[in-house]
Amino acid sequence: MEKFLWLSLISFLLCFVATWLAWKIFPKLNLLDRPWKYGLKRKPIPYYGGLVIFSSFWFCAYFFIKFDFKLITVFIASLLLVIISFLDDFLNLKWYLRLATQFLVAIIVILAGLKIFEISNPFGGAILLNQIKIPFMIFNKNLEILLLADLFVMFWMVIMMNAMNWMDGVNGLPSGITVIAALVIFVLSTRNFNIVDQTVTAYLSIILASCCLAFAMFDFYPAKILMGDTGSMFLGFMLAVLAVFSGAKIATTALVFGFPLLDFVWIIFRRIFIDKKSPFKGDLTHIHHRFLKAGLSERQTLLVLYLICASFGAIALFTQNSSQKLLAIFLMILAMIGFGAWVYKKSNLKFPHGYSRKN
Repeated sequence: MEKFLWLSLISFLLCFVATWLAWKIFPKLNLLDRPWKYGLKRKPIPYYGGLVIFSSFWFCAYFFIKFDFKLITVFIASLLLVIISFLDDFLNLKWYLRLATQFLVAIIVILAGLKIFEISNPFGGAILLNQIKIPFMIFNKNLEILLLADLFVMFWMVIMMNAMNWMDGVNGLPSGITVIAALVIFVLSTRNFNIVDQTVTAYLSIILASCCLAFAMFDFYPAKILMGDTGSMFLGFMLAVLAVFSGAKIATTALVFGFPLLDFVWIIFRRIFIDKKSPFKGDLTHIHHRFLKAGLSERQTLLVLYLICASFGAIALFTQNSSQKLLAIFLMILAMIGFGAWVYKKSNLKFPHGYSRKN
């Protein structure tokens, strides 16, 4: 474990110093947010901090991990995502361009071999996803699409990217949740080294957790620097990739990230079937907005959501089979309903000054 401790320390220090430099330099480059866009009455602060997380993460990964074709492809896909997300932060791209990019990067890593062949059935056995195969050829190379498996991974990645992006409504929320989720994946990856070699997953997850912890020192409310879509999209992408990488920890990641995922599903359902509007039209009804509306401060909202994610992360570490995870997910849904009922009673309260943005 000593090598992981050193890697964690190096990743933390590198991202901390890089974030501090960005905090000082970005204002001189006019890389600032636009608070008036969201009705905030404060001075602009450094934005585009996701560039720091992305750079620090891959810099450490390059020096500590041997890159194979799959990992190179993940880097290329994440670079494309960060470039488009940066342009979106800067130019406000159309929603369909952002969504198309998300599907594209998911397809890229799927074609590179990021796949899930089966998922555990909570009622016993496994659900096979590799039964429907579609062969094709590119540049005289025979390839095949595993229809169910590839669709599952593609939508998993797109949902994770958007769910994380929608969490970026309170400063420090995406970075803090990523620290928790990445640490859980790291622990699970190092637990059974004698059975399955998950060294790459362990390296990537501890680097990601350490970089996000360093960034959170500046991102925690009141933030000195913001990550923007550039950061939240990248974090959602990497957590989705790590969940599939070497072990398919989809259920585990879904548990840690359960509240944001449930919030994502509910928001989509409500916008389409209740409000009768586009699911891509932003509003202030996400779970963190509702906590603020119920009277919690930004810091209290952060700590409550951190605690919820950490609690279900601990449950994920100690559950031994899929039926136990299913029970945990059921308990999470009940908790979500409970919080929703509490917020509903407080719904006449106004948002405190300083909430962040619509998504």
